[in-house]
Amino acid sequence: MSKESIVTKQQVTVPDIGGAEGAEVIELLVAVGDEISVDQGLIVLESDKASMEIPSTVAGVLVELLVTEGQELAEGAPLAVIEVAGETAAVPEPQAVDSETLAEVITESAPAESAPSVAAKAADAVSSRVPVPDIGTDEAVEVIELSVKVGDTVAEGDSLVVLESDKASMEVPAPFGGEITEIQVSEGDSVKQGDALLLMKTSAAPQQDPVVAEPPKPAEAAPAIAPAPKPQVVAPLEADAVESSGGIYAGPAVRKLAREFGVTLAEVSGSGPRGRLLKEDLQKYVQDRLNKPATATAGGAGLPLVPEMDFSKFGEVDITQRSKLDKLTASNMQRSWLNVPHVTQNDSADITELEAFRASLKVEAERRSVKLTPMPFLIKALAVALRDHPKFCSSLADGGDALVYKKYIHIGMAVDTPAGLMVPVIRDADKKSVWDLAEEILELAGKAKERKLSPAQMQGGCFTISSLGNIGGTGFTPIVNTPEVGILGVSRADIQPVWDGQDFAPRKMLPLSLSYDHRVINGGDAGRFLTQLVALLSDIRHLIM
Repeated sequence: MSKESIVTKQQVTVPDIGGAEGAEVIELLVAVGDEISVDQGLIVLESDKASMEIPSTVAGVLVELLVTEGQELAEGAPLAVIEVAGETAAVPEPQAVDSETLAEVITESAPAESAPSVAAKAADAVSSRVPVPDIGTDEAVEVIELSVKVGDTVAEGDSLVVLESDKASMEVPAPFGGEITEIQVSEGDSVKQGDALLLMKTSAAPQQDPVVAEPPKPAEAAPAIAPAPKPQVVAPLEADAVESSGGIYAGPAVRKLAREFGVTLAEVSGSGPRGRLLKEDLQKYVQDRLNKPATATAGGAGLPLVPEMDFSKFGEVDITQRSKLDKLTASNMQRSWLNVPHVTQNDSADITELEAFRASLKVEAERRSVKLTPMPFLIKALAVALRDHPKFCSSLADGGDALVYKKYIHIGMAVDTPAGLMVPVIRDADKKSVWDLAEEILELAGKAKERKLSPAQMQGGCFTISSLGNIGGTGFTPIVNTPEVGILGVSRADIQPVWDGQDFAPRKMLPLSLSYDHRVINGGDAGRFLTQLVALLSDIRHLIM
């Protein structure tokens, strides 16, 4: 008598995991076909508080793994199916027979098929059907990609098709290795859970011994009559996991790691199948970013950089380093130009009478030891215009939702120095006389050229004036000195013929260029402001009104 071995399948589930509502599968420790012993680790789970290894409760051969990395599991969730070998009651031992008896047995059983023929037919059995697995919804989803074709040989876990719903995309991997014999769907088809995707023939047919002494064991039965294994599906991607229509894919574990790193998935190149992002891709991306030196961009946010050029190949050159002040001024100007929508309005003021009056004060200026230039008159007129048009003395605040109106009139004056452009500020310009302004202008300009200005003397400006004086030009576009909202550019005065109603008369005209922040100042505001300023300079008697 001998005992026959019989195989049963047992399911292993998630045990008590310490009260955690759900834990993520972060690692698979085994694969289908592995010999498993009792207490051997199957997977590693990670909750918000701890990581834990889930052991097997039985010994045998792993025939089905029911989870994937990144999947969320709770207590009682199925993990794997393991074939466990057992023993049944004794069966009679085969008796020895002589050649004649054996011949009779073979002759009498001739109608029955021999074991080798059964095995051969098992190898040619009908291909196993692979259906749409549990996709978390009863609604139809679309087949967006076929990853295989008829005749392909695939291994367990290889992608077969890609499905997409209005919320997620997912790959369906092969539940076992084999050959694709028929594809039963096409790209664009709508399928539901349980619908047939394709037919697969297992790559390894079961073999049997030619001696008919013992019946085939259950484990050696033909695949055609064995229950088809449940396909393992890569965890569905949430809507935000598909970063573009080009198909950038990442599993839940990778998305979680990306959130922890603060990395945008679209910035990372995937090295997995079909460009799937792996944890290693994220780690390499972060490492590269940390090792990359920070560089200042001269082109502004989102703007292409001007390429460097070797000018020495065209001739002799001399390279000098810019001063810190020069570079700071350039940076401030670029920031203002990029952030402020500039508009410039031009006009000319008739300063013939103003110049005659200034000339008449030459003796008084010498007595006071003051150089009386047109600048004090310009600042005095500008202070009156700013008082009457308070919007020009404001600044944006609260992200552009509010305006700060300043109840003081501090005017910045751009001064050209050997070290670069400096802007000292004349405080309370509206409260000072022309003589006071002349003295302060001379003092601040001297300190600027000697680089003796204090930081306080260059802060708090409400509006700026930039005069080219006798340098030349008939107009230019000055850049607003943010957070101010306006700046006045003054060019060189020149004698021009002006029609007085009866004839052309020579008049000394001063070109004025008013630039302003169009987010705060509109064309009407600027027109009224510039018109008043021209009137004040054309007839300085209005300054005392």
